[in-house]
Amino acid sequence: MNPEFLTYPFLFIAIFFESFVLVTLLSEPARAARGRMRGSATPSVAIIVPCYNEEETVAATCDSLLALDYPKDKLEIILVDDGSTDATPSAMARYAHHPHVRVIRKENGGKHTALNAGIAATDAEFVGCLDADSFVESDALREIIPCFANERVAAATAAMSVHRPKNVVEHMQNAEYIFGITFRHAIASINGIYVTPGPFSFYRSSVIEELGGFRHGHQTEDMEMALRIQQAGYEIENAPHARVYTKAPRTIPKLIKQRTRWTSGFIRNVLGEYRSLILNRRQGALGMLVLPVALTAIVSGLLLFSLTLFEGVQSAVTAIEIRSGIPLSYAYALWPHGPFDWLYVPASFYLILGVVTVITSLFLIVIGKRLSKTPGSLALGLASYTLLYGFVAPLWLLRAAADVTLGKHRGWR
Repeated sequence: MNPEFLTYPFLFIAIFFESFVLVTLLSEPARAARGRMRGSATPSVAIIVPCYNEEETVAATCDSLLALDYPKDKLEIILVDDGSTDATPSAMARYAHHPHVRVIRKENGGKHTALNAGIAATDAEFVGCLDADSFVESDALREIIPCFANERVAAATAAMSVHRPKNVVEHMQNAEYIFGITFRHAIASINGIYVTPGPFSFYRSSVIEELGGFRHGHQTEDMEMALRIQQAGYEIENAPHARVYTKAPRTIPKLIKQRTRWTSGFIRNVLGEYRSLILNRRQGALGMLVLPVALTAIVSGLLLFSLTLFEGVQSAVTAIEIRSGIPLSYAYALWPHGPFDWLYVPASFYLILGVVTVITSLFLIVIGKRLSKTPGSLALGLASYTLLYGFVAPLWLLRAAADVTLGKHRGWR
């Protein structure tokens, strides 16, 4: 049997899910979310910035929060130093006497303990998190608060992109993050969000208290909390116009390390403590569609990579065998039988499905940029995403799958 046939089901699932996202964007709940007005409600809010060795960025992060367009008497910023070994405490000290900033220092215990320390220090109605390498637009908080008009909404996420991408790797991630804007906006309309990212996600304080605060969550505390919220029967919303920018890994090795942690955390959380959510009708689209497709995407990524590698080696071997009996003048002639003609380019159903999948992904990225009104050009991002992402992503999928299989746990840094 041709090994390509093994990939057809996965490509069909990818195209189906991308089509589902496109259709969901046109649904009434999605349109209502896009047209959501900011409103005049200004409940008390505390934004926690957990820090570990963030001396270079924490000041800019705090400054962006102080510039938020929100009543200062309703806004509290809590900087939590989680046992940093660099000059982070000194960078925080300049804000120690600011009337709207509180600085907390504690022994290193992990990001989840820093978040819990910040939550324990406030009685605000809503608590938010902002990673110490991220920055927000001034209107972001006013865009998020209306998400909580429904009492069943326990959390809300923002529209995240990469802060001033410079090299090809950062531009690739920027395109991926903007794809995520479209994805989260669509699945939020069917309550399918399973991760509340560190950059500017907000929570209803009473629900966090009810659920017992943040946990380690296999080094993905934001994902674990989102899954626990969903398991408890609450909803997670999305504010597509609340823009937040975050720093991204600048090299492929650093990117692979970060994504290995994310992917292994997802696998361990979903197949461990929260496996009861999978194919659970009571969880709606999250259990019946989103989580199964996310798990399938990991399997398909590994399979497609393996198939591509196998066919590449096979083609190379065949080419060597054929050319070994052909004179060099013919073997290395590009088109020995005349000018190039697209009619003779070999095409297969497998290739067509792959091209359709990529084109749809690029279309969803463009939609995400327009939806969130994220500034900057996408040209390099789209090009690098098309040419590079498919080769890099399988590397962290392989590493994460191996780590989970072997029971290996890697450090955060």
